[in-house]
Amino acid sequence: MSIQPPDRFPLTFYREGCADRELTVTDVDRAPVTDAAIVVVTGTGLSHEPGRSATYHAAARARAAGACVIVDIDYRPDQWRDVGTYSTHVQQLLGQARLAVGTEEEVRAATAGESDPDRAAERLIALGLDALILKRGAAGSRVYNADGSRIDVPPFPIEVLNVLGAGDAFASGFIYGLHQGWGLARAAHVGNATGAIVVTRHGCANFMPTWAEVESFVASRGGWMCGPVA
Repeated sequence: MSIQPPDRFPLTFYREGCADRELTVTDVDRAPVTDAAIVVVTGTGLSHEPGRSATYHAAARARAAGACVIVDIDYRPDQWRDVGTYSTHVQQLLGQARLAVGTEEEVRAATAGESDPDRAAERLIALGLDALILKRGAAGSRVYNADGSRIDVPPFPIEVLNVLGAGDAFASGFIYGLHQGWGLARAAHVGNATGAIVVTRHGCANFMPTWAEVESFVASRGGWMCGPVA
């Protein structure tokens, strides 16, 4: 990552021979995928073989076993020949999922260029998703349900120091909420909180918040606006 003050943090991927690209179907068969309640797979996992086949296989096995399969749409342009190739592969993966999470840029890419994020989300849900959660940065997030309803989930006001890890932090809070049995809007609100906390810190994986830190952060900013999460 490079930093271009005050607010740009462009990422450059160096991924030749990296471990996740080398995962195989055999590796998936050796993992306890069918014992998991929630399985998360990513769009970047589709960028190269054998990782692509392993990603499809993991999603299919998890879905058949009754797990909640979540796709982190996760579009990295420098990992793909063109957006059309990415769109084809990620849509196939979304057909195995119950939920998907992505930014406006990512849902546009997943539809090969649909400019309106609402229409893009609707097209992706039509692949068989129960819901899609759109990460909207300073605007919070939005839950699109398969029945056509939408819920805007409010953000938390913060001063951004470093956006590295924001997406992973959102996912951690969102998945935690799902695992607690909370509804999608409530889980997304937790994701908004965990994402907001991480971007106020100069770090990523080692700076993910504890639940006590999340509760303190939210309390200092007016509390939960999508209902209590006790």
